[in-house]
Amino acid sequence: MEQEQEQEEEEAKRSDSCPICLSSILQESYLDQCFHKFCYNCILQWAKFVPSKHSPQQSFVKCPLCKRKSSSVVYEYDGYSFKQHLINQDSETSNFFTKAHKYRLQCYYVEPGNVIGDINIMRYWKSYKYRQPNQWLYSWVSREIQALIQEKDVDIIVHHILGVIDSWRRNEPKGCKISPELKQEEFKRMVADAAKPFLRGRTDRFVNELENFLASALNIEAYDKVYIKHLGWKIPGINDGNDEEPEERDPLIPLLSFSDEDIDETA
Repeated sequence: MEQEQEQEEEEAKRSDSCPICLSSILQESYLDQCFHKFCYNCILQWAKFVPSKHSPQQSFVKCPLCKRKSSSVVYEYDGYSFKQHLINQDSETSNFFTKAHKYRLQCYYVEPGNVIGDINIMRYWKSYKYRQPNQWLYSWVSREIQALIQEKDVDIIVHHILGVIDSWRRNEPKGCKISPELKQEEFKRMVADAAKPFLRGRTDRFVNELENFLASALNIEAYDKVYIKHLGWKIPGINDGNDEEPEERDPLIPLLSFSDEDIDETA
């Protein structure tokens, strides 16, 4: 009986969460055909940055859950009236959201795990490599935040997160013996606190991705190639020119995919 009640509570909790940002829904909105529910800003961003393979300015959006096409978003419904936003009612486009941004955002819709299998996370902490600055970190975090919130100007957010990390490194007590496990936990909690106001439901995953990138000691290009190879994806322009033969593996499919042409999921 308790198990059934817990399942019902979990289902109710999921129904109140936005399928895109995974947090509680802000400004409830619905697609006009399937009536799946999302945050208003989340579904507008989805419609803006998920072009069809035929035209980047389609007059409809495919639902992230059921793929049904809708031409508008219904919001501010009070039981008597509502407002309606027509898809692509303006012609504003953005050219900053590259294939690399799309690939990184799709990674957040794949089941989490250690996708870089050769990385020994605890070795990173036990060897004190976390004390060393990473010259690629600013660019990597910038791209990550841009992909997650789908905004170009993220400098303030990036400076805030990196400032917290830098302060944490510089203010580490000298001669204080703290276990690598506790140091790792402290770092992840500190980064999560800095990022959560901006990333909301994606915060914990972002922290894990950040830790993987730092522990890899790779530059962004090399990291992307290793990451994509492990996922089994083929993304033109990112993993081109890789001389190594790809491993035989079933490609991991994003839980919410962007479009049919963005990723070639054949082995």
